[in-house]
Amino acid sequence: MNGQSGDRPFRIGFLLIDGFALMSYASASEPFRAANLLAGRTLYDVINVSLYGSSAQSSASAIVKARTQVGEHTDFDLVFVIAGGDPTLFRDKRVLQWLRHLSRRGVMLGGVSGGPVILARAGLMNGYRMTVHWEHASALIEIAPDLMLERSIYVVDRDRYTCAGGIAALDMMHHLIASHHGEELATRVSDWYLHTNVRAPGQPQRAGFVARYGTNSAPVIRAIEIMESHLDDPLDLAQVAELSGVGPRQLNRLFSDRIGQGTMGFYRDLRLERAKSLLEQSTLSITEIALATGFCSSAHFAKTFRTKFGSPPSRFRR
Repeated sequence: MNGQSGDRPFRIGFLLIDGFALMSYASASEPFRAANLLAGRTLYDVINVSLYGSSAQSSASAIVKARTQVGEHTDFDLVFVIAGGDPTLFRDKRVLQWLRHLSRRGVMLGGVSGGPVILARAGLMNGYRMTVHWEHASALIEIAPDLMLERSIYVVDRDRYTCAGGIAALDMMHHLIASHHGEELATRVSDWYLHTNVRAPGQPQRAGFVARYGTNSAPVIRAIEIMESHLDDPLDLAQVAELSGVGPRQLNRLFSDRIGQGTMGFYRDLRLERAKSLLEQSTLSITEIALATGFCSSAHFAKTFRTKFGSPPSRFRR
């Protein structure tokens, strides 16, 4: 894929949804400025797009000026949606229609941080592999279970570019610049930002189990993997132990020694943490969330949730 048509710069739009993550925006947009500087010519024309008005405000209250607004005619080659907060609540039909219009015109589309959720809301990720920030993944799966969602830092699938956000956008833009102008320029851009360890798209978004839980016990790590794969249909202790390759009593001893908590208590807390995330990041009812996290009834869920967090589930709704 060539980044230019003749001598015309490749035109990239950044649709900034108010509350967008400033780190994600900077990591996504700055590599193109550096590419222009290092190449000594304008390879990329970066255009900020606002929903309304002449600017957009980030989650850190920084104001970013926009050159154009949604709906105004601009000849884009690629448009990225950047969003933070809770993108599952985004309902602006005008924006969703504009994104569909761009797709019909053959414009490539991308999303960073919560941006992929908005592309999915517009029906533009059907049949595409994609990723999203881990904070939004559970809610998106519940809303649209048929999406081909991956937990990697970024995914490029034909004319769709999705990125989990944060500094992972540096990795994705390295890939994009390399595909346009070669690895040498892309490496110079990454070096410019001291980004010397460029990651492949399939890298995980979060630290591994060893770093997160402070244990390298193979049965414990395997058990946690099994639990995370069965949050909506929880297994009993005997099943978890069998799949982990040890007996129930031994698994309980390992969890107590390495994690400081019994096996099933840890499993219950994983389910409650996912429920808390769904309460904060989705519009699912409390009953739907209870079922999605393996509780037999909303009453049982509410009681267990209150015991864990000290407040009823309704307090965590946005």
